[in-house]
Amino acid sequence: MPKTTKSGKAKDSELPSTLQRSDDKAKRTFAKAHDSAAEEYGEGERAHRVAYSALKHSYEKVGDHWEKKGKKGPSDQRAESGGPNAKGETAEGVNANASKKHLTEVARRLDIPGRSKMTKDELVDEIQKANRRESRRSR
Repeated sequence: MPKTTKSGKAKDSELPSTLQRSDDKAKRTFAKAHDSAAEEYGEGERAHRVAYSALKHSYEKVGDHWEKKGKKGPSDQRAESGGPNAKGETAEGVNANASKKHLTEVARRLDIPGRSKMTKDELVDEIQKANRRESRRSR
């Protein structure tokens, strides 16, 4: 089912809940990428993967919504390798390529304890867990 209206606006009712709580640009990015992929590959998992990939290039998941990244680009190993046979782990929307300072700030906003002593990888893991918790609470 198309995720955009004829005018190009994203249909909130067709979007995942985390995107419904995000800004209009994030919604349009996901919706247009999904619709384009659905035309090319058909409706289903592949169209969703393409749409999330496009979204994660410009946005990162923080808690129960998506926020614009400071710098565009791949957000994790899987996004860097790209293609249908991508290699590496996904960071579930966390910008794993961001600086430790940025990840610590996100962890502070999510009220993650012990963040100042964590490594970059530990911060990514804890932010993923906090994002999952926040998304569950918001549903």
